[in-house]
Amino acid sequence: DLDKVKGVYHINLVDEVTQWQVVGCTEKITEQYLEVLLEQLIEQFPYKIINFHSDNGSEYINGTVAKLLNKLVIEQTKSRSGRCNDNALVECKNGAVIRKHMGRSHISQKHARPINEFFRKYFNPYLNYHRPSSYPTVSFDAKGKRKKVYDECMVPYEKLKSLENAVQYLRDGITFELLDKFAYEKSDNEYAALMQKKKKETFNNLSN
Repeated sequence: DLDKVKGVYHINLVDEVTQWQVVGCTEKITEQYLEVLLEQLIEQFPYKIINFHSDNGSEYINGTVAKLLNKLVIEQTKSRSGRCNDNALVECKNGAVIRKHMGRSHISQKHARPINEFFRKYFNPYLNYHRPSSYPTVSFDAKGKRKKVYDECMVPYEKLKSLENAVQYLRDGITFELLDKFAYEKSDNEYAALMQKKKKETFNNLSN
């Protein structure tokens, strides 16, 4: 009965400023598994992470994750119970990106490793260098009510480069010259086709 058997878990990290998105896959969400995966995912951001905001589940709020974030000098905050809007951007990306591409069907835990490799090698680069995201302009009316208009569209990498003095945010050893070579090696359509090809291959291998 698949309803009683846990499948893989998709872990989704999204930066609220650039919308840089890094997705991972694990067979379990215990502290042991998440510690290794979170460190791998954080390393896929080309810039320094200063804050890690999560929901308040015990898989994220625990001593192991806290120790990892302290080692990386990253502050941790958490969403309030029952307030899904506290993490609205991630929830939106979960539906528009992960469920769209990975579906809702049960995937056995034994397939977590190849899916995670597909995410790392092809899916995450596609999301950040070739898939446009919408960014809001925030304004306030006479009564102080905030209004968001999503009038800016670009890929997360271009959003990162558009920040004032963006180079200051890059991790040690990372330069825009190096990132440019990767970002512009293929067109958006070419890389999307490559990603879809690799996704199909990954899913075909899972069924073998």
